[in-house]
Amino acid sequence: MRTVGAGAPAVAVSSPDDDQALLHNDLIAVMTRDIPSVAHMLAIVAGRLSGPCGLRAASVFTLDPDDGSLAPGATHGAAARGDITLAGAVFRVAAGAPPVRDGDRTAVRLRIGGRTLGVLVLTGDSIDALRPEVAATIGLQLATTLQALAAEQDHQYVARANATIRGLFEQGTAATTVEEAGRLLARATSEAFRTERAAVHLIGPDGRICYAAGVGITEPISAELVRNLNGKLAADSPVWRAMAAGAGEPTLVGDVTRAQVRPGGFVQTLQLRSFLAMPLMSAAGPVGMVMCGDASGPRRWTGRDHALARQVALEGAMIVDSARLRQAQQRHLAELTRQAYHDPLTGLPNRTHLLERAEQEVADAQATGGRLALLLLDLDGFKRVNDTVGHHAGDALLQAVGRRLESSLRERDVVARLGGDEFAILLARDPDATAARSAAERLHARLCEPYDIEGREVRVGASIGIALFPGEADSMPALMRGADAAMYRAKRGGGGVLLNAPATPG
Repeated sequence: MRTVGAGAPAVAVSSPDDDQALLHNDLIAVMTRDIPSVAHMLAIVAGRLSGPCGLRAASVFTLDPDDGSLAPGATHGAAARGDITLAGAVFRVAAGAPPVRDGDRTAVRLRIGGRTLGVLVLTGDSIDALRPEVAATIGLQLATTLQALAAEQDHQYVARANATIRGLFEQGTAATTVEEAGRLLARATSEAFRTERAAVHLIGPDGRICYAAGVGITEPISAELVRNLNGKLAADSPVWRAMAAGAGEPTLVGDVTRAQVRPGGFVQTLQLRSFLAMPLMSAAGPVGMVMCGDASGPRRWTGRDHALARQVALEGAMIVDSARLRQAQQRHLAELTRQAYHDPLTGLPNRTHLLERAEQEVADAQATGGRLALLLLDLDGFKRVNDTVGHHAGDALLQAVGRRLESSLRERDVVARLGGDEFAILLARDPDATAARSAAERLHARLCEPYDIEGREVRVGASIGIALFPGEADSMPALMRGADAAMYRAKRGGGGVLLNAPATPG
């Protein structure tokens, strides 16, 4: 007898046609070229053992290192339904014990370096002809293959996980809203776990879902998601409650038929058969949920998946908190800007806003040969309202005047409150004198209509002065002075509309 392969079990090579002996050579040859697939290895085994052992089927079951469960792997031929039960019987005997036999089947432990990676089940009419040393060789070579494939899968998984975390950190620093951060997390989670679909929802202070969006789904499903979720209480979802009970831990469900889900919720709307749900956390608590999963069928999640989901959730918490902070800062800045450029009583642009906008419009008109008109107006009889009805009624009247002015203007025109009962209107759509006067007269008529102020009818008039650019002024200050002069002449004349005219030599 001679030994084939260093460190391998001794195999008696009795003749060149001994298929069991030659099987070892075949397995060594294929493994020296590359890391083969398990299916390829089973095909080689079946090819050599079909004759001497009448082999009809060969199945590999892999062992999950996290929970010790067996999962079906590659199969060659028609495997029997009870193969996984026989595979499990291997663990009831010592690691070095002979293969477990059951009629025309035998189960071989796939073990290397003191670690069991799976079980091989062989089915054949003459399976008792399988020599023990050949079974040991097959087991060792398949275990080596599983170990190499697992190492490669681990490497790819770690690389993908690192890329996910790095991408989240890089992109998350640019997220300016919680909605954007949520979509980013949904997309990144789906890519990390290579799921088919993903979605995100956010909750408001009352615990109701205020935002829902899908990632990588059709428009009809996305629209249905919004209809089904917006306004619903997040706590009505069993998945949400499970995450809350687990202190924000991700939830991984391999088969939704064995889980409780909300009717019309994430899982049903996305038509998922398996899913991963991850809470979106902030310093104040949960603000939403990301879910990704597959619609094509159940999925077997691993402890490694759970660990990555927990890591992504922690990174996501920082992204959401940062986005909330930036969003609050933007809102605060926007409010400060609004206050700086708007009148607090009427909400209209103020003098600063008007002057900056008018300066830009004048510059544009100078460059293009366009025209502008500035209307300044002062209410007639406003003091009487303040004195007879009260200042609160005067404030309400100013607000009503502002609304009437805004509703009467066209796009690009600007109405501003300059202070007291004085307003300004910038007509920026190339008006000539006729168009400017016509607009002013319409505004005057509208302002003179009665107002309902706290159940009382109030009437005021208006004095409106008009100045034109470039006919009567060559700059914004000159335009303002011309309109102001025309307004005061109109007021001295009893109100109405007056167009400023350039001075003529006397």
